Amino acid sequence: MAMSPRQDYEALKERCLRDGCLFEDKSFPAALSSIGSGPLLRKLPSRLQWRRPPELHSNPLFYSAKAKRLDLCQGLVGDCWFLAALQALSLHQDILSRVVPLNQSFTKKYAGIFQFWFWHFGKWVPIVVDDRLPVNEAGQLVFVSSTYKNLFWGALLEKAYAKLSGSYEDLQRGQVSEALVDFTGGVTMTIKLSEAPDSLWDVLTRAMYSRTLIGCQTHCGERVLENGLVDGHAYTLTGLRKVTTRHGPEYLVRLRNPWGKIEWKGDWSDSSSMWDLLSPKEKILLLRKDDDGEFWMSLQDFKAHFMLLVICKLSPGLLTQEVGQKWSYTMLEGRWENGRTAGGQMKSPQDTFWKNPQFLLSVWRPQEGRRSQLLCSVLVSLLQKPRHRHRNWKPHLAIGFYLFRVNQSFDAQKKLPSEFFWKNASLSCRATFLTEKEVSRELWLKPGTYVIVPCTSEACQESEFVLRVFSRKHVFYEIGSNSRVIFSKEIVDQSEGKDEFFTKLFEKHPEINAIQLQNILNHMPWSGLGSKQPLFSLEACQGILALLDLNASGTVSIQEFRDLWKQLMFYQEVFHKQDTNRSGSLNWAQLRAAMREAGIMLSDDVCQLMLIRYGGPDLQMDFVRFVRLMLRVENMEDVFQNLTQDGKGIYLQKPELSDFKVIYKSTRWGRRVSRTHRSSPAPPHPRMAPELRAGLGAGGPRTARGGVSVGGRR
Repeated sequence: MAMSPRQDYEALKERCLRDGCLFEDKSFPAALSSIGSGPLLRKLPSRLQWRRPPELHSNPLFYSAKAKRLDLCQGLVGDCWFLAALQALSLHQDILSRVVPLNQSFTKKYAGIFQFWFWHFGKWVPIVVDDRLPVNEAGQLVFVSSTYKNLFWGALLEKAYAKLSGSYEDLQRGQVSEALVDFTGGVTMTIKLSEAPDSLWDVLTRAMYSRTLIGCQTHCGERVLENGLVDGHAYTLTGLRKVTTRHGPEYLVRLRNPWGKIEWKGDWSDSSSMWDLLSPKEKILLLRKDDDGEFWMSLQDFKAHFMLLVICKLSPGLLTQEVGQKWSYTMLEGRWENGRTAGGQMKSPQDTFWKNPQFLLSVWRPQEGRRSQLLCSVLVSLLQKPRHRHRNWKPHLAIGFYLFRVNQSFDAQKKLPSEFFWKNASLSCRATFLTEKEVSRELWLKPGTYVIVPCTSEACQESEFVLRVFSRKHVFYEIGSNSRVIFSKEIVDQSEGKDEFFTKLFEKHPEINAIQLQNILNHMPWSGLGSKQPLFSLEACQGILALLDLNASGTVSIQEFRDLWKQLMFYQEVFHKQDTNRSGSLNWAQLRAAMREAGIMLSDDVCQLMLIRYGGPDLQMDFVRFVRLMLRVENMEDVFQNLTQDGKGIYLQKPELSDFKVIYKSTRWGRRVSRTHRSSPAPPHPRMAPELRAGLGAGGPRTARGGVSVGGRR
């Protein structure tokens, strides 16, 4: 299927600015034809209008890093799969910025035109849209909206994805894995939770702390269950936590419903008594009683009530325990053509299976060479291209692939004959055929030569496809008269070195104490800080440990250390950026700028107090002190958000009070919040950007403008 002609974003924008007009996209007009022609039309409000964000709000923002990380809610379109993937994308700003150019705005050089990027079968393609959005008579968005009613990046991204797919209606059904691939070009791994490996928690832990997006889906159906879950629905996995109860450890997962409401009601839900089994400190820092669609549940319940777990990573390092090697990647395109190359699957010696495209793959381990017998990790991904401009007009075919070992030499200019496939058993035994966009498999192969045969489940079915191979070292090309070797590209997996470091560290010390933490931090290179290497004192490490050690064990686990490591790398980047004179310390102005860079908005007087409390005698703040301040501020925001019931203050029961004092001491915010009374007007939260305060309704984020419907079903 050919895409519509590409529009030149810069040329179109410049023309609009020159002519003093706002862009109107004739290829995806503000009309019912862009919404669709089926059941979705019946859900629309009677007086549907198209409005631009400046017409809907006095202070419209395209994007704000200061916004709550999960601020999007589903509208009338039943595209929970798209939104669950989008919420996962929003947790990684570096990946998000590849899809959503974040420098776009409604003020500077505004011309009513916006651009987004999607990975479309091997290529990053730009999609241009105008900013006219469908709203009801009250001016509320009818499709994706933000809890901050003046943020519009989510609504515009949905419009661009609808354009890529053909219409809004073409987003009505889908798999989380489809959108994850379109957002990243990554590798998806789908796990049936009924067949999940015993190591599922380890897989999730490694995935959560690398450049990975995770979604999941419930069992088929279209109803809200008594336990609060929604059948046939997609969710985003947003967190993990191993907690310690009076009865032993418990493994928890945190999920979010794209509707922005309707939550799990079982064990470890917001109202569950299971939270009483934790220490007050752990409960305060983890439990947030807020009907925002985000909730905790046990890993055991997750496996029982969800059907599929979808993990998307930008490189295949997650799929193997090997460390220290780079990955190679090759992508080839092909097609199944009726009468020529659409041979279908293997059924009998007389079938046409051998007519399918055949691809030769040679693999070996680069450090041992081709004669080594150690197994090679290989990932094969088969994607089928859409067969119509409208994504849902022609459903996916059932696709899969076979793998055969080739022991003898043969003419690579000619396809292997039918006899070869019936004399040599497929290494994959029976291929798995799925009616999905992508079928992928992890393989462990001996060094050698193999043939991969992608096919549809039935002969004579036509479609185009993309075949990708990832391994440590390989050669990969199509067999036939036009065969040519395609050189692989190298993938740099930014998380592999860290994974190796974490694994070796915690093999030696399953839990680390303050002395061990001090030793680790003082032996790290801290390359982002230049010659001014920090020196963490034992007292500083004890303070850091106290903030991370939720179960009062006096140690931290690998999961807690990964959390800390991710924060430290971010703090290092922010600190280095503001330390312009490379003194190794921040003054008051630099500290304020650094905290704003990290998304923390403090008034000048509070920032001065923080410098007095956490800085040195010369009112300068070095990196170690900056880390302690940032960790405490992050913790305090979590505490406030988890305990506040009205956004105005915190009201504690007596058992919670003593532990809250321990957590809350040493910060001046305590005095400010404790003075807040229920009848007082809500003060803006110190971390909330001024431009977002204007985007909140009177009742806070949850009363913001923008219709939220149950899975697109009223």
